[in-house]
Amino acid sequence: MQELVIRGGRPLQGTVDASGAKNAALPVLAASLLTQEPTVLHRVPRLTDVETMTATLRALGLELEWTGPADLRIAPTGTGGTVAPRELVRRMRASVCLLGPLLATRGAATMPLPGGCVIGHRPIDLHLKGLRALGADIREDEHQVYARTDGLKGARIDMCGPRGSTVLGTANVLMAAVLAEGETVIEGAAREPEVQDLADYLVACGAQISGIGTRTLRVAGRSRLHGVDYHLIPDRIEAGTFLCAAAITGGDVSVKNLRPEHMEATLKVLQEAGVRISDTGGTLRARAERPLQPTRLATAPYPGLPTDMQPQLTAMLCVANGISEVQENVYPERFTHMPALQRMGARVECDSSRARIYGVSALHGARVIATDLRAGAALVLAGLAAEGETCIKGLNQIERGYQTPALKLRALGADVQRREADWCERRGRRPA
Repeated sequence: MQELVIRGGRPLQGTVDASGAKNAALPVLAASLLTQEPTVLHRVPRLTDVETMTATLRALGLELEWTGPADLRIAPTGTGGTVAPRELVRRMRASVCLLGPLLATRGAATMPLPGGCVIGHRPIDLHLKGLRALGADIREDEHQVYARTDGLKGARIDMCGPRGSTVLGTANVLMAAVLAEGETVIEGAAREPEVQDLADYLVACGAQISGIGTRTLRVAGRSRLHGVDYHLIPDRIEAGTFLCAAAITGGDVSVKNLRPEHMEATLKVLQEAGVRISDTGGTLRARAERPLQPTRLATAPYPGLPTDMQPQLTAMLCVANGISEVQENVYPERFTHMPALQRMGARVECDSSRARIYGVSALHGARVIATDLRAGAALVLAGLAAEGETCIKGLNQIERGYQTPALKLRALGADVQRREADWCERRGRRPA
């Protein structure tokens, strides 16, 4: 077990290259089950979540080979089962994306209930509703989902639930529908860039999908798909995190090889906080001077502000000059980072799905725990700005979504080190 030790107070300076999008890579990897020919994916991030998905695909009978630092070749072997390994699926919620492809190609799937970040109640009922509408026979118990079909058939499906559209649910049903007989209409589809990237990948493989990027997807089922070389989109959440790092430290950071149109809501919040943003041909530059300005933000499905950016922006606003308000509309329980920020000197109040942040002039180092992926990113940002030393336990959570974070931060001038997890404990301090 490793942890991150940060000695803060240094304005970050320099340029960093955006990785491929984790939230696009995972469903596209699952979709590689749908073709009987090899697929080569480029710009695949080397993350623990990606390692979990590749291990799961190997267990299901695919051959996977890294042919470059971010290039992955995936080939069918003609063998493979329908039971996803419990020990792997329990590590990552995106494993549920295997249900649709397994049903479409192998006629059955047994899936343990997926794990992942604990950020509130995230049922998979809309996934199952959509797959049932396509003709799957599904039963559940408290541990697993059992699904089978004698052949999927197109249907009209509404994927909008009480909290809006489901990203992974849309992906799951879309993957099943491309090999279903007849036409499928997915209403209330998620519009996130990662869903669009999955659809673009499927079209490149020969699928017939219209309405990509809208709330209604129309799919004309095909009998088979072919292999393809495909480049994943850049990670808008990783990029936003590095822009927040520039803001919270009063620095000057550029992130290159981006799709800025995917980040408009995040950029708007940064600009409202006083961060100067410039875009030069896919490179975003963030320049900031402390103190930042307070602002209000509310998360929403795309094109709104992504919930995956809320913890990082919250950390940034802890050092703004005034009172900021945060409304979490996607996962109302997503404030697990707040106690650790308070331990570092932040003044925050939480009430149900709303938080109020009273900006302070400085944060101070502390020993804290990353309870989930984006909460961990928020603590890294706070540590970069804090006076003294911050020790973050739970680096494994952070590295689920950020590729070599210590290396990238050091390249920007941060004082960041990886250490064994008991290093701070030997110094007599306890975590938050």
